Amino acid sequence: MNCLKIKKIALISFVLFFSCQAFGQEVTEKKALPNCEIKNMDGTTVDVADYAKNGKITVFSFWATWCKPCIKELNNVADLAEDWAEDYNVEIVAVSVDDSRNIQKVRPMVNGLGWDYDILLDPNGDLQRKMNVTNPPVTFLVDLDGNIVYTHTGYLEGDEYELEEEIKKLVEKE
Repeated sequence: MNCLKIKKIALISFVLFFSCQAFGQEVTEKKALPNCEIKNMDGTTVDVADYAKNGKITVFSFWATWCKPCIKELNNVADLAEDWAEDYNVEIVAVSVDDSRNIQKVRPMVNGLGWDYDILLDPNGDLQRKMNVTNPPVTFLVDLDGNIVYTHTGYLEGDEYELEEEIKKLVEKE
């Protein structure tokens, strides 16, 4: 290999390493779950801040029907969700960021995939803006006090196990 190729490989490796480090991050300054009213799939208005009062660790996953990594992530989390609920008292909330043109695709997709999550609909992006979500998938881990303690952007196979490690840290603190 010539010197130029080695330098390019080194630069790409460096950028990839530090990019990956930025995706999953513990939140150093605690931020409370915001008050924001959006609807669930049944059309009932839900204040997101109420999840901070339910006595459970909560995982919020922002997704869209057109987002393949989102669907892969939520399918993989579905395989673990029952164990997480039993072992760590965790609740999963999937927040669809599909707009008004695509929102009608949410229910059939959720039913077809068999997701047993609370599904919230944010077609106007109200919660998305309040939580600084620019592009799904984005996952937030919320502690029992309603504080966002961990954020992860993007999805790679196995990220659900990193999330589980963060959940375990929360359980150990209590």
